[in-house]
Amino acid sequence: MNYDLIVIGSGPGGYVAGIRGAQLGLKTAVVECADLGGVCLNWGCIPTKALLKSAQVFQYLLHAETYGVRFDTSTLLSAGKLSAHDTVKADLDAMVTRSRNVAETMNKGVAFLLQKNKVDVIRGFGKVKPNKIVEVKSVETGETTEYSANHIIIATGARSRELPNLPQDGEKIIDYRKAMTLRKQPESMVVVGSGAIGSEFAHFYQSIGTKVTLVEFLPQIVPAEDADVSAQLSRSFRKNGMKIMVDSSVEHVDTTGDLCKCTIKTKKGEEIVEAEIVLSAVGITTNIEHIGLEETGIELDGTKIKVDEFYRTNQDGYYAIGDIVHGPALAHVASHEALVCVEKIAGLNPHAVNYNNIPACTYATPEIASVGLPEKKAQEAGHEIKVGKFPFTASGKATASGNRDGFVKVIFDAKTDEMLGCHMIGDNVTEMIAEAVVIREKNIKAYEILSAIHPHPTMSEALMEAVSVAYGQAVHL
Repeated sequence: MNYDLIVIGSGPGGYVAGIRGAQLGLKTAVVECADLGGVCLNWGCIPTKALLKSAQVFQYLLHAETYGVRFDTSTLLSAGKLSAHDTVKADLDAMVTRSRNVAETMNKGVAFLLQKNKVDVIRGFGKVKPNKIVEVKSVETGETTEYSANHIIIATGARSRELPNLPQDGEKIIDYRKAMTLRKQPESMVVVGSGAIGSEFAHFYQSIGTKVTLVEFLPQIVPAEDADVSAQLSRSFRKNGMKIMVDSSVEHVDTTGDLCKCTIKTKKGEEIVEAEIVLSAVGITTNIEHIGLEETGIELDGTKIKVDEFYRTNQDGYYAIGDIVHGPALAHVASHEALVCVEKIAGLNPHAVNYNNIPACTYATPEIASVGLPEKKAQEAGHEIKVGKFPFTASGKATASGNRDGFVKVIFDAKTDEMLGCHMIGDNVTEMIAEAVVIREKNIKAYEILSAIHPHPTMSEALMEAVSVAYGQAVHL
């Protein structure tokens, strides 16, 4: 069983590598021991967005009268279709079922794409061996089979990180995967960690009526984001009733009673917070165990595989992409790394990934999207900067849509007019950040942005308006 290319893992890095390899004429196989599409498609990016959409619809129903919509309950009562005690309710079980159906649909889509491109799918646990051999242990029979390839890409991804003082039992202390499939809505929840995963789940459960406490070890929630963005998200979360604790750490969780008793260390001392469920969202750890790295002599850098700019390891013919190499652990990064890696293998001349221009998104309400340097880091890097911020309180589209929380903030180098960073928080900003990515990639100057007509009324015109603020040309503020 000889191949030009074998990819271990079928996540957004693995399946993209497999398909692109086949498109470029390589005889290709993808090895997968679990669900095609990996964590992102089955247990991460996609199903969480389905849950968040359900929460958004629920919130629309709760606030329907704000938009001039009323439920005529008297008609439904007389028709026997509604009892007097019925109200709009969140059905977590139905939300989870919809989310799983969305993931299943996308899973089938990946299977179709692999088949369409004539990529062989080998079901089993893949392990690299010397001499460009991949050993696969069948998930069905347990038997092992060896395959050879000229090139082997490792794309095994990552899983939820577990802290020693937060041992996950899958019942009271859970990870994101369990949080995605709870069938009974908890009355209360402590979410530990306020990165994208923690903030999204905190928002989801708070939105459907769970009392949420969000705990962050660092001085601000979403700590990788600009300080102004963090402050806005804190205001929005608190306005919706969420308790936020920063500069705080969960030291211990007592799970012996009906409720979890969380001992939380703060600057003012220890505080006990009780909750039905504790969600540990403190990052991820790489899946590099038991896959043959030691046998093949592949070099590690901590918990990551060491690679060059085209994802070659120190062993000829072995490559690594995605969460297991240094760089942001994001689906779109893994996919782009896959394209660069495979195109280099095929003899093309791809550009190396520009890790200074990676967009990051958080899909809570309000959404967060950013690229480039936060204001503080731009100053620390020695730049003389121009900063412009356009609030959505001044946006006609945001006002008409009913949510004016948030803003667009841009940071420019005052000497070169180069966009150093762009930071957005508000409705649909994850759909808007790509413009800033292209601006930075193509080194488009501030005056060029201002000369490009943006449609009105839109949320996206806020980027142009923010630039106008930075350069003293604001008309609508």
